[in-house]
Amino acid sequence: MQPVHSIDRGHWRALLGALVASLMAVTSAHATDIRHWKREPIDIKLPVGTERIVVFGHEVRVGLPPNIANPKVLRVQSTGGAVYLKAKKPFDTQRVQVQDMQTGQILLFDLSAVPQASHETVKIQVDRDSTATSSGSGDSDQATSDSVQHKPVPAEAFPGGSIHQGAPIPVALVRHAAQALYSPQRIVAGSNRIHRIAVEHRGISGLLPAYPVAAKPLAAWREAPYTVTAIEITNRDPNRTFRLDPRNLAGDFYAASFMHDTVGPAGRLADTTTLFTVTKNGALADALTPPAGDLATEADDAD
Repeated sequence: MQPVHSIDRGHWRALLGALVASLMAVTSAHATDIRHWKREPIDIKLPVGTERIVVFGHEVRVGLPPNIANPKVLRVQSTGGAVYLKAKKPFDTQRVQVQDMQTGQILLFDLSAVPQASHETVKIQVDRDSTATSSGSGDSDQATSDSVQHKPVPAEAFPGGSIHQGAPIPVALVRHAAQALYSPQRIVAGSNRIHRIAVEHRGISGLLPAYPVAAKPLAAWREAPYTVTAIEITNRDPNRTFRLDPRNLAGDFYAASFMHDTVGPAGRLADTTTLFTVTKNGALADALTPPAGDLATEADDAD
């Protein structure tokens, strides 16, 4: 009497092959493409019509060049440390900047869209030595180091007046301001030297005269003799994207940095960024041109 469930060797092989194939399919469906940031642009191809997820692990802000800063070409959504990208049509390689909102670090990506690209999730890992420079590094590292250090920072810009006691005060102020505004409160590093100060919550006219943008102070912090002011910059033109340049600021600033150097058309998700201005021996109003800042109410600045 034969067992009811006996299966000959040929059937076992067929069944095993089908099982392996199904396991491979499941594994492929949940595969993650891990990419390492090593100061070289990361190439990512997007499948046309299918969303692809890029995971960073921290909140990020995406800056798109004008050619793809259009929801009819590319839809971009960022939340929870991941960026969701959906190409609506094919496009050639475009250089995209992604800024880590926690550290301020900018990563570069070469983004393109093709019909048959992979749609598996991409996970970005930043190697610890990817931002470090040393005297023993290669030519590319030395070039990076030279470009950063070509303008010496005076000793007075460091805590205690010594270049051996931590980051320059303006750098520490900007980092503190960015974290205070955009990072979870639990990871904001406290400082006995940095104090939040009052700032007028009104629009500023004439800060960026070359651009049709509205500017509104958000908050300010001070570590004598420097003050950093976070300023919200919003594009008022619904038809154009602008690349912002700190050299176009109208004012006497010790240093300035945009959270993101591009703003998209008005009404879009990317139409707003944050500008951090550092002033010395005075607040924002003292540095603006003309004197007294030509402050106007936000209502006066509105269309």
